[in-house]
Amino acid sequence: MTNGTATNGAMTPGTLMSGTGTSPTATPSPQSLYLLGYSAAVLPLLTMHLCFLVSAWQGHIDWCMPYWSHCVSISRAGRYGLSYFLFKGGFIPTTILLGFFWQLSVLWLQLLTGRRDRWLPWIGWLASLSLLVYTLALGHHGDAFRQLRRAGVILFMGLTFIAQVRVSSALAQSRSLQRAGRRLLAFCGFILAIALVSLGLDAAMGSDYDMIEDTFEWWLVMLLIVHFFALARLWQRSGFRLQPAVSPGGG
Repeated sequence: MTNGTATNGAMTPGTLMSGTGTSPTATPSPQSLYLLGYSAAVLPLLTMHLCFLVSAWQGHIDWCMPYWSHCVSISRAGRYGLSYFLFKGGFIPTTILLGFFWQLSVLWLQLLTGRRDRWLPWIGWLASLSLLVYTLALGHHGDAFRQLRRAGVILFMGLTFIAQVRVSSALAQSRSLQRAGRRLLAFCGFILAIALVSLGLDAAMGSDYDMIEDTFEWWLVMLLIVHFFALARLWQRSGFRLQPAVSPGGG
């Protein structure tokens, strides 16, 4: 892999690196960033499943298999009892992690391709804001909160998918991670196919679709999280890290 550095005015003093190069100045050891990427995937994954288990254990929902049969939505799993606090305690930090994940992805892609995607951070932070709106509205009653939840989750999933497609496409055009990028693009195509099947069944089945709607929701969220895992793994493979540095003389 080609070594390189990129700086961002919002993050200086410091250097972002990809590869095995070293800073020309004597500075502390580089800090790997892939753990942030894994955290952005692990935290929502653990939160939504823990909320489901706790809600079922406390008797707020029935025990069922959310990925297979008519069960409950992710929202309902985090709406009652202790799960209400676990859901907010897990997903509010997730919104911050995902925002920084997309911000850092811009710099990572710039190191790999030499091009900067100026739209990616806006899309990523808007997706994170949508998730925050959904999370804060969860558990409150009334049409206004219901509309906020619906808009929040739709925008989050849609914008996250767009961001993942943009990153995958950029990787597919890179030299070092071209094959991985093409695989991720194919994976995005699979996610899109699942979403289109869901929409088609909704139109064809009418009210009967309600019996399987939650299952599609769990699968689509899980697939988006898998994509985050894949990108975090590529951060790790490429040696993406933060190199603390200061300018000589403090200038």
